[in-house]
Amino acid sequence: MRKFYLDNIRWTTVLLVLVYHVCYMFNGAGVPGGIPDAANVSVFDAAAYLVYPWFMALLFVVAGMSARYSLQMRTGRQFLKERAVKLLIPSTLGLFVIHWITGYLNIKMGGGLVYIPTALVYPVSVISGIGPLWFIQMLFLFSCILILLRRADPSDKLWTFCGRANLPVILLLFVLIFASAQILNMPVLTMYRFGIYLTSFLIGYYMFSHENVQSGIEKIALPMLCLAIIGAVFYTFYYWGSNYTSPECLQSIITNLYLWIVILAAIGCFKKYFNYETAFTCYMTKSSFGIYILHYPVLIVTCYILHYYFNFPAVLNYVIALLVEFVMTFAVYEGMKRIPILRYFVLGIKGRK
Repeated sequence: MRKFYLDNIRWTTVLLVLVYHVCYMFNGAGVPGGIPDAANVSVFDAAAYLVYPWFMALLFVVAGMSARYSLQMRTGRQFLKERAVKLLIPSTLGLFVIHWITGYLNIKMGGGLVYIPTALVYPVSVISGIGPLWFIQMLFLFSCILILLRRADPSDKLWTFCGRANLPVILLLFVLIFASAQILNMPVLTMYRFGIYLTSFLIGYYMFSHENVQSGIEKIALPMLCLAIIGAVFYTFYYWGSNYTSPECLQSIITNLYLWIVILAAIGCFKKYFNYETAFTCYMTKSSFGIYILHYPVLIVTCYILHYYFNFPAVLNYVIALLVEFVMTFAVYEGMKRIPILRYFVLGIKGRK
């Protein structure tokens, strides 16, 4: 039986990613990579602080759970073949089709074009255009690691053992999250946090995929939600004015405790209150992956035009960018999925769906 609440967590979090990236583009928190010298509105920075610590870790937990259910109906070879098309193709070949735009504009806004020979501008833009695709690159890597772990444990003893976890164990997983946040972090490219994201993925696969564990998390949904709201306020005030993507912030005990509380609250509340499907949620479930892939080139072009060609008040830049991002991303997705070659290279869709 399909778990609709996992689908709903996934597409809801993807929409949060779209909102976050608007806040990030015009951020005043010192986070590099946005629009240089852009006018800033503090309340939007607060939104970025609220979601950044946990939303990608939540996606990896859900991805781990989904991987477990997928592998119940597929062999490891079939699973990896599907993941190669869905994840590896868009994050490699897709760079040459559309994501080079992200790289080009980042280089241009950073003043790097004057140092790059004309013949190399496109290939350098391709290499620099990964943007949010780091998530699906890591997800493919973790899928490969998972298959190796399954081969090392053909009788599934580890998964069975993890199913015995009770509420104290689930709560104390915070310690594992905190420890994993300290290791395997890429310098400069702070989004590549292999330690904590692999741990989140494996927790999803080995532990949270058990019905009894999900039921336990559901029972504490409301207390966790209350703690998450308190944690969000405290976290934002505590780190206000700091670069929330810095190692000092991401590896702190405060950040990781807040992260874990929100993940438990999200899984528990969605299971309790949003475990259903409607026509809208069905569409979002099918579309959210493509929306995630396509939104960033649309957004960066929009923000570039707003900043360099118009002189709107700062708050209007946020509002216009958000509206254009949502409308145009969905429009581009609907168009691109109907073009055979493009839908394969950019969206990882082999046939018409």
